[in-house]
Order: sequence, then C-alpha cells, then structure tokens
Amino acid sequence: MSIRIGEISYTNIIPAFHFLDKRELETQGCLFYPKVPAELNAGIKEGSIDAAGISSFAYGENAEELELFPDLSVSSYGKVGSILFFSKKEIDKLEGSSIALTSSSATSVHLLKIILAEFYNLTHINYETMHPDPKTMKMEHDAFLLIGDDAIRESWSPDRSFFCYDLGELWYQHTGLPMTYAVFAVRNAAAQKDQSIIKTLFKAFHYSKALSLHSCFEQMVQDVQKEHGGTLSFWDDYFRGLHYDFRDKEKEGLLYYFELLYKYGFLKTPVNHIPLWAAGNEVQYLF
Repeated sequence: MSIRIGEISYTNIIPAFHFLDKRELETQGCLFYPKVPAELNAGIKEGSIDAAGISSFAYGENAEELELFPDLSVSSYGKVGSILFFSKKEIDKLEGSSIALTSSSATSVHLLKIILAEFYNLTHINYETMHPDPKTMKMEHDAFLLIGDDAIRESWSPDRSFFCYDLGELWYQHTGLPMTYAVFAVRNAAAQKDQSIIKTLFKAFHYSKALSLHSCFEQMVQDVQKEHGGTLSFWDDYFRGLHYDFRDKEKEGLLYYFELLYKYGFLKTPVNHIPLWAAGNEVQYLF
C-alpha cells in the first residue's frame, strides 16, 4: 500500500516538511509530489493525491470527501507577507478597474474577490487570470495579485508607483479573525484504508513543525535564505508572522471565509462544519 502526498512548492509551508525524513517515510509507503496549489487542488479532487497541504479553497470545494489533520495549517493573524495586491489606485477607488489575477492559487484569488466585494463594496471589476508575470500584469492592468515566492520577490524590489496591500492584513482588519490559506487534508478513503501510514505521516508533520518553529528555527531560516535569497532578517520576520496551528480561532476564520465564498457564489455548497481526522490519543500530544 502507498499514500500519495502532495507538497505545495511554496516557502510558507516549509516548516511541516523541512525536517521530514522522506527516505524513511518512503520505505513505509509515502510518495511525495511537489506541486503548485492549483495542481494539488486538481489532484485532491480527482483522487490522484491522497493527502496534502492544500489550499483552503480546494478543501471547501471537496469538503465532503476530506478530513483535516488537527493542529496543522498555514494561517496568519494579520500580515501573511506572501499574498500581495499591487494597485495603481487606492483600494477603495478600484470600481470599474482591471485586475490581473495569478493563475497559481484559488484561495488567494477568491480571498481578494470577497474582500473587494464584502468590505469595499466593489462590484464592477474586470478580472483576468494570467501567468504571474509582474511586468506584463502592471503594463496591462490597473492592479494585480501575486502569491507565494512571486509575491515575495516582487516585495524585495517594489514599484513605488503602486500601492501594496497584504491580503492577510486586510482580512484581519475587517474581521478580527485569522485567515487560513492552506490546510492539511486526507481523503476519506485513504484515511479509512491506510490508517497506519496516515498516522505515521501525521506524526512526521508534527515533528517537523515542532523542530522548525522551536528547536531548529534558526537552521530552517538559514536553509531557506540559502535556497531562495533575501536576507536572514526578512525570513526570520516572515516565518514569525505565520501560524501553523489549526484550532478554534483558525476554524472560525476559515468557516467565515467559506460563508462569504458561498454568499458570492464561489462555492456551490455551503461548508458549515470542518471534520478533523481522529488521530487517537497516542499522537494528539507529541511534544
């Protein structure tokens, strides 16, 4: 038996993966597939991926077929640092404007749309989804959205003629709730059929998370800086601004996000409940 594991190829999810012993996990039936969020969304939906750190929107679309691993997510209480909206105009003056959307993430795209509609009452916007190329986006549109490493690189050398808005900060300002961008999900069928492997994977995620954020935080930051560039102080601030838990507040914020998605027609079915995978007492409290 084997479990196909999707891995979002963005730095914000690194703590849950950085200290995984993948060779050992592979001997126990785990197969890893690094992909961008849009690819993982499709994989979890069609069943080619069994467990993954997936975008919150992908979970909302397939909630009936998935359970979430407890206490694992990528969330923020305010600035997220890697979901950035660049605009030639102030955000409340964008009615009738043209906005370029990255093709890399459904969660962030829909987060922007509900922020503009719900909190700024902007209802006439021309959206175009395109490859995340800042040069083309800013030439052809009034504003553009970047996520992940694309957003981070653009923030290092920003165009000062553009306003820059952090969607995590906007969400928190208007709701007082954290925003959860990615969750760790397992398909119901895999959870029932391969309980032993899923339990091993869950424990490994938590172990990596604990090492990354506590015992070996400096080492993780140094490794990320070597691979992606930037300064140590940037990556230190970046990871300290993210939260990797999934508890009551994160669940409340995510449910409100789903409520607004359904309100504006982005979800066909409301999501009123988030079931968590039952890990068992032996792995609930690892550290």
